[in-house]
Amino acid sequence: MNTVTVIKLSSRLRSISQVEPFAMELKKKYNLDEEVFPKILISVTEAVNNAIIHGNRVDEKKEVVLQSRCTGRQLLICVEDEGSGFELKNVPDPCCAENIEKAGGRGVLIMKSLSDGIRFKNNGSKVELVFNIR
Repeated sequence: MNTVTVIKLSSRLRSISQVEPFAMELKKKYNLDEEVFPKILISVTEAVNNAIIHGNRVDEKKEVVLQSRCTGRQLLICVEDEGSGFELKNVPDPCCAENIEKAGGRGVLIMKSLSDGIRFKNNGSKVELVFNIR
């Protein structure tokens, strides 16, 4: 079962509301259990939020592309924006004492902790999230 689902979102904040129907479609399509589904929903919501706000800078002329692919035991979800990317090493660690009060870095930490794998490609403008589903 190597099917691909793709949706394109406009880079406006209200587009984030389209993540849940996307995730629900994946839940039905792959019979995702109640343990993995919330992890997918939260991680993808965070990735799309980052893509819209930080990647595309809420420029409605730019798109965020969500793509999913199932390869049997794993579900791979890619979130790609049209921004210039970022340096992962420059994202503050929100667990360090000096960063506790800062807003940055929490999304990356959430995605890392909820997914079974994460890769940043194209200078960080593409995030690949891996979830073990079987």
